[in-house]
Amino acid sequence: MPAAHSATSPSPAALPIRLSLDLGSPGSVSALLVAPPEPAAGFVLAHGAGAGMTHAFMEGLAQGMAERRIATLRYQFAYMERGSKRPDAPAVAHAAVRAAVAEAGRRLPGLPLVAGGKSFGARMTSQAQAASPLPGVRGLVFVGFPLHPASKPAIDRADHLDRVACPMLFLQGTRDELADLPLLNSVLARLGTRARLETFHDADHSFHVRASSGSNDAQVMARLLDAAASWIAPLAGPGHCTPPSP
Repeated sequence: MPAAHSATSPSPAALPIRLSLDLGSPGSVSALLVAPPEPAAGFVLAHGAGAGMTHAFMEGLAQGMAERRIATLRYQFAYMERGSKRPDAPAVAHAAVRAAVAEAGRRLPGLPLVAGGKSFGARMTSQAQAASPLPGVRGLVFVGFPLHPASKPAIDRADHLDRVACPMLFLQGTRDELADLPLLNSVLARLGTRARLETFHDADHSFHVRASSGSNDAQVMARLLDAAASWIAPLAGPGHCTPPSP
């Protein structure tokens, strides 16, 4: 598969390829690969806690990325595959992240990869990266990073980000009840140039906006996709995530 493309015209809608990822003792989970004809990068995309990889929001992310010449590999966490509502323990979730990244590397050889996802998926991906760098991953993209539970502002969920050396993009709604913006900005100040924040006016944790905002959800999604694609593009050059210096 070609590794890069310089054209700016959108790609046509891509049909998903169904895959299965073996996690070992937790069993196998489903995955979907969506790749445009000439992708410039690959995005390993994890779902949020309450909805799986086939949710309309995840489908919109995958197709929107494909239109911007970025392939996606989205996947289920083990609990979602079983139909459970209780998220996996971190070790099990991290195993799914690593299996998905490995599969993306096999399916998209030569392409630079980013990883991340929606909410819970973003946090599990960043934890996995903090524990041990994900092979081939050059940056992390967080679509609504869940900094704290609703109405319980805190920053301890971001402590592990200090051990992430690669670039990080935070895509956050200004009404996100799981990420108080002043607190999130304090975390980003600590992370320095590794982190970039893009905010979306009036968007909540699901990136829904009120009619009074002057925008609609489709417009917010388009801006989110454009911001992510623009941020990912420079990562297609030489470089990779490396462990932070002692």
